[in-house]
Formats: sequence, C-alpha cells, structure tokens
Amino acid sequence: MNENIDKIRNFCIIAHIDHGKSTLADRFLEITKTIAKDKLQEQFLDKMSLERERGITIKLHPCRMDFQLNSTSYVLNLVDTPGHVDFSYEVSRSLNACEGAVLLCDATQGIQAQTLANYHLAKQEGLVIIPVVNKVDLPNAQPEKTGMELAQLVGAKEEDVIYISAKSGLNVQKVLETIVAKVPAPKGDPDKTLRALVFDSLFDQHRGVIAYVRVFDGKIKKGEEIKLLGTGKVSTVLEVGVFHPDFFPVEGLSAGEAGYIVTGFKGIRDCRVGDTIAKNPKNKTINSSADIVEPLKGYKEPQPMVFASFYCTDASEYSKFKEALEKLSLNDAAFTFKSEVFSDLGFGFRCGFLGMLHMEIIKERLEREYNLNLIITAPSVSYKVILKNNETRFIHSPQEFPDPNQITSIEEPWVRLDIFSPARYLSPIMNLVKTFRGTYNKTEYLADDVILYYEMPLASFLDNFYNSLKNISAGYASLSYLFLDYRAGDLVKMDILIAGKKADALSIIVPKNEIQTEGKRLTVELKKVIPRQMFEIAIQAVVGSQIISRETVPAMKKLLGNFGKTGGDRTRKMKLWKKQKAGKEKLKRLGTVDVPQEAFFAILKNK
Repeated sequence: MNENIDKIRNFCIIAHIDHGKSTLADRFLEITKTIAKDKLQEQFLDKMSLERERGITIKLHPCRMDFQLNSTSYVLNLVDTPGHVDFSYEVSRSLNACEGAVLLCDATQGIQAQTLANYHLAKQEGLVIIPVVNKVDLPNAQPEKTGMELAQLVGAKEEDVIYISAKSGLNVQKVLETIVAKVPAPKGDPDKTLRALVFDSLFDQHRGVIAYVRVFDGKIKKGEEIKLLGTGKVSTVLEVGVFHPDFFPVEGLSAGEAGYIVTGFKGIRDCRVGDTIAKNPKNKTINSSADIVEPLKGYKEPQPMVFASFYCTDASEYSKFKEALEKLSLNDAAFTFKSEVFSDLGFGFRCGFLGMLHMEIIKERLEREYNLNLIITAPSVSYKVILKNNETRFIHSPQEFPDPNQITSIEEPWVRLDIFSPARYLSPIMNLVKTFRGTYNKTEYLADDVILYYEMPLASFLDNFYNSLKNISAGYASLSYLFLDYRAGDLVKMDILIAGKKADALSIIVPKNEIQTEGKRLTVELKKVIPRQMFEIAIQAVVGSQIISRETVPAMKKLLGNFGKTGGDRTRKMKLWKKQKAGKEKLKRLGTVDVPQEAFFAILKNK
C-alpha cells in the first residue's frame, strides 16, 4: 500500500491505430525493468492472440511500473488503449482512471482521424497532454511536419514535442521523465471513506469477478466487506493486488493507486464497469452521515449502434453459447444481447455492438475462446418508430417492425463523420460520400491535408463505406464517427418470399428510392445460392403487397429413361413430360422449400 500519493503518476497512451502504442509500452516496461529484456516480447501487454495476429489493441491493459529519477522512486500506472474508432469506449474508460495522456503520432502518417478524436476525449476530461512523434528513424518519416501539426493541435510549443523511436528506444527515457514532471499526482485522501471506480472487469471461473479499480479516496484491504453503490451488492474482498504487469497480490490499495480486487461475486452482473466501490457500513444507523458516499462520475455509458443476430450451428450448444455471451458482456460494457428466435434458424441472440470491427472481434472471440460455431445475420441499426397512437418504439431488427398502417414516421440514426485525408483525394471523397447519402458541413485545411466534416445515416455508413473510402484514397484517408441524433427518413421494410413463404431472416430496411436496385440485388444473389429442387422456386422481393423483383430457380430435369438415351417418338416424350409436370405441380403445392443456412448467410454477408 503506497501512502506517498505525490509520487504516483496515472497516465495512458492514446493514438490512431497502428501508430506504435503497444511498442512504446514495451519500451516503458524495458526501461523501468518491469519485465526482464530476455523475457520481453513484442506487444507484451496485448494478451489475446487476436490482438497479436491483427497487430492492434482491442482491450485496455493496465500496468504498474517503478521508475527511478534523480534518486527518487515513482510509481507509474500505465493504461495501454486501443486506437480503432470502434473501441473508443475503451479509451473513455482509461481516461477516467488517469490524470495525463501521451498523445502519440506516427511521423510517416501524420495526424489522422482517431488522433483528433482521442485528443478531444482527453481534453474533455481535463488531462495533461504530452505530444510525442514516433517512428522518426524511418526513411519516409516527416518528423518536423508532423511535430508542427501536433503542436498546433494541442496548443503547445514545437520544442515541447518529443521525437522518439519506440522500436529502437530513442528518446523514450525523456517521455518517462516528462510524465513525472508534467502529469500531476492524483488527488485523493487515504483517510477518507473508500471510493474506487471500476474501470474494467473480467470473470474467472475459479475466483469469480475481478474488478480493475482506480482508488480515489480511502483504502481497501483483503477481508474487508465492500458494497457497489450502483447495484447495491455486498461481498468480502478475497484479494487485492496491482498489475506488475500480471496479477501481483499486495497488502492493500490506497488513494491514487490503480489495481485489482477479487470481489468474491459469483454473478457476472453483480459488478458492472463504471460502478463505485465503497466499504459496507456496519453497526451504523440508516441515517448516519458515514453511510452516505457520493458515487464517482463513471464514464459515459456506451450505446450500441450496430445490431446482428448470432446463432449456433449446433442447437445443443445454446446454453454454452448463452454463458459465453454473459462472460464477454461483463468486461465489454458496449456489448449487449437478448434472446430471439427465427423459424428458419432456431434460437439465438440479438447482439448490439459499437461498430463493424467490434462485431467481428466479438464473433472471433466467441469462436476461439469458447469453441463455438456461429452464424451471423446481416448487421442493421436501431430505428425509432412513432406509431399513430403516439407510442415510440426502438426497433433493432426488421422483424420487430409493426404494421405499416400503424406507423406515423420512422427515424434512423445519423452520425458525424470526420474524414482526414491528403488534399489530393478531396474530390473523389466528396463524390463518394454523396453516393452514401452524406451531407456536407465544412472543410478544414491542415498543411497538405484536409479534414472533411459530414453527416450521414448510420445504415449507409455500415454499408461498406469504410472500405470504399480506403480504396479511393489508396489507404491514406482515415475517419472517426460520432452518433448525433435520430432523423426522419423515407424508409420501408422489404421482405423476401421464397416459394411464397416469407424468410424472416432476410428482411431488411431500405430507403424508398433504393427499393428497385436493392430488391433486384437480393433476388439475383439468392437465385445463385438456393439449390434447385423438383419444382420451380419463385424468389420475390416484396414491399407491403407490391412485388419489387422476382427471380425463378428452375426445376431439376428428370432423365426420361431410354427415351433420354436413344431418342424415340417425340409424342411419347411429350406425354411423359406432361405427366412429370403434373407431379411437380403437386410437389409445389404440398412440399416446402428446404433452404440451407449457407444460402441465407451467403446473401447476408454480401450486403
């Protein structure tokens, strides 16, 4: 337990994806001798195999380091944060536990969209910003230009920018010295009542819920009884420790420190991220002033923006699947789920995510960590539907849409896009955004680059906009997005009928002026993947009672016995064909089309 609060520094590293956050964290661990050099591996704090394969940080990773400067020992609590826009909620949690931030920028790429977004998040929290330019030793680096832009962004002098190479360790020692000099010591009183913010958590099947905490006031030790102010749950602390960088038990945690608490909770919903931990009062009256503890300001609760249905290919794994989702949702506050059922697919869950990469990562984690085989429906967004009786409903899938005759209006979510790009791609980007229903706000010029500000329906943004942007800008453009509000749209629900039967899993919401092109696309794609049967199969795209598009899967042809091999009288062939045709008509009336799951999801993934 560290009583010397003025020797503690809590900070995080924020940057755009692939600007070198994890590599800089590796150098910090090496310089402070937290990890021996022979045991240090690249991306040391990125524990998931998925993070190492993709070269990105997905989960925030706290770590405690002891740093000697001028014969004085300091405790540095680092949080390595993600850089992709989909994981900005992880960044917001890190910022709540820190007093300072290292704003890292790649000298070969310059300032990018997420650099701006993360900077504004840190500025809103009142953190001290330390501007750092990385990868200055690369042949195509432009450190002076990047440093000037970074100084202009944060409002600092150019000489305050630190130029480093996290790979080689050049000037990294200076970054640590600047953190000690400029990042303020945490405020807090060890003698006050305990208040600790839960900024992350995980579930251990042997020890229960482990809460990652930042202690703002008071102290906490093993064996003490705690209470979560949000859920009201009470438990006894089984262990207290710090991240060094793995779990390292200590006597206790005091004000200003970051660490973990093995809470003893067995229910994964009992300890939620953003809650405040306090001591459970004993032998005090209900009205005692000592019982009143003001909850800490938790981070802003993230709102899922993208929804998709997850199903197990093996229905017998439903219980295992549900347990896996509950464990994942514990330490991922932006991930939500609820059960649902489709006649075509069986029992599954409707899941909510912050973005497409977030959805992809959750799917891969479920498959790898819990050995599940999953199928996903097409992603959709949440719509606000106002009914004629003035009732407002939030609809997360087309299947939940009420009857069109009951609807007064439909509103869809809009986002603000900040697109950062070299100026030479300005015209093609503006043309691209126009085709995705985007509306222009303004343009800002920064040296040879531009920042374009647009507003766009979230549904259009999800429809492959990011990949299209990367293609037309040769990979140089980057973006960040922020939810704005719900706006009225001329939208309709399009259903797909297969042999006259509605396929619920294929229903989509589309703008009214796109129903012809989207209906044709869906029916053509389905025709390719639905297997032929003994009778013709009609595939129809329908809006209300209006048929928008139709394709037909032809019936299989039967061999005509010896007639098919040796020929024969034409009239005898026609008689047999007529007899077979009558049989196929009967099949069409009495049978049902067996549409394989592969057919559904081949078309859904193409959207």
